[in-house]
Amino acid sequence: MSEQRKSIRLNKLLASVGVASRRSIDQWIEQGRITVDGKLAALGAFVTADQEIRLDGQSLDVVNHDHKILEVIKYNKPVNVICSRQDERGRETVFDHLPTPRSGRWISIGRLDFKTTGLLIFTNDGELAHKMMHPSTQIEREYHVKIQGDCELSVLKALKEGVYLEDGWACVESINILEQTQSEHTWLSVILKEGRNREVRRLFEAVGKSVVKLSRVRYGSISLPETLGPGRVEYLTAKEKDLLMKEVGL
Repeated sequence: MSEQRKSIRLNKLLASVGVASRRSIDQWIEQGRITVDGKLAALGAFVTADQEIRLDGQSLDVVNHDHKILEVIKYNKPVNVICSRQDERGRETVFDHLPTPRSGRWISIGRLDFKTTGLLIFTNDGELAHKMMHPSTQIEREYHVKIQGDCELSVLKALKEGVYLEDGWACVESINILEQTQSEHTWLSVILKEGRNREVRRLFEAVGKSVVKLSRVRYGSISLPETLGPGRVEYLTAKEKDLLMKEVGL
């Protein structure tokens, strides 16, 4: 059997060519949006790259999935920009400012809320995105957090030991004070190993602290360069991409 005709799980194949993450593809399959050779796709189905695969009736080119060029970019998200691909209210999105990938389309590795700034990573490889976001990979996310007032030792202890949020128990991996400004504000470095919705803000709310500013400065081995201004993009070097792939076991 030729390499092209080897069977591969449908969600993995579509992720590998940058259609979306595996999770999104599985959701589309459940919603009946994907067909294979004219029939509705099933979860867990295996396909070959020469079959006709369509999303919402549009044909997907997966024949050359083994020759796709891996691209990964860093983006410094400004405040008041959303991470969705489209917005029904017409607001500015992060995808409005990205260059066109050489193949596939950009997939966001994690999200940041409307008011949060800092590092976002995009790739055209859905398998890499899936690995980096999966809880089992335990990749660190580092944030710089500005809170109102002092940060007492009891607060630091509570965040390390964990607090209960509406979607379950949560804690920080580490937390350190960076700067205090005459008891008016405190800057902290916070590291998490998961990416729940608005988790940093909700953790501080749970211990009675108000977040004034929040910015992500690192995701795994990728840091936000000081020279990368808001709204700007930087491509990862070959060395950075190799390090990233090894970090997630690809």
